[in-house]
Amino acid sequence: MNSFGNLLIKDATNRYWRLCPEDLYCQIVAEDDASLAALLKDPDFAEDWEMRELVRLAHEKLGPLENGRRYCLKIPGILGGAYEEENLATIALGELIGFSGYLADQIKDLPEGSKIELKFTE
Repeated sequence: MNSFGNLLIKDATNRYWRLCPEDLYCQIVAEDDASLAALLKDPDFAEDWEMRELVRLAHEKLGPLENGRRYCLKIPGILGGAYEEENLATIALGELIGFSGYLADQIKDLPEGSKIELKFTE
């Protein structure tokens, strides 16, 4: 898990998935332990995974993470949310994963470029 709640998940067939809440996807990133080991050594993957600059910015704006919380984008990147200070917040990990999964399910069949309207209820 990284500071923005991205998860690497090993499934029953020993494949590894990356769950990426800020971009609303969960996809296979490695077919086995050896592939994962190679992926973790890849500088491009490491840079994307660690999100160092964004973590630094979030830490400066929001402070250190409390137990069970992660940094997040208020509006996910895939929906046009910016990777900048005004769009950063913290959230409980369970809420982050649940909301991103719900939202991804709601938009999965929309054509790229579709306009959406988010309505929040209590």
